[in-house]
Amino acid sequence: MSNIVPFMLRLSVSVFCVAIALMVTSIAPATAQKARPAAFAQCAGCHATEAGKNLFGPSLAGVGGRRAGSLSGYAYSPALKASGLTWNAKTLDRWLTSPKKTVPGTKMPFNAIQDPKSREQVIAYLLTL
Repeated sequence: MSNIVPFMLRLSVSVFCVAIALMVTSIAPATAQKARPAAFAQCAGCHATEAGKNLFGPSLAGVGGRRAGSLSGYAYSPALKASGLTWNAKTLDRWLTSPKKTVPGTKMPFNAIQDPKSREQVIAYLLTL
């Protein structure tokens, strides 16, 4: 009987540790997916990620699947409103590569994210918002 108590205690601690490890593992991918990449810092100076919060630029919350120039409460350039773009991975890549070439006449004072890997990380992040 005296050997059973330490065994049961060790077993309980082991089961508890496995349960915690499974919870952390199941949470980690979602958290990692929403982690703000370092290259997003240049976007964050003008854009909020909270819905309904426009700064110098419009909020980026829900940008994936949204038609360019359509967020109410923000004064877009006529060029962006008329662009016909819908934000997805492909259009965001074109935009972040060269906004002024993608939509001539845009008022966005941003040159580009030159590094393809950084651009890919920013796009993946934007599509989670």
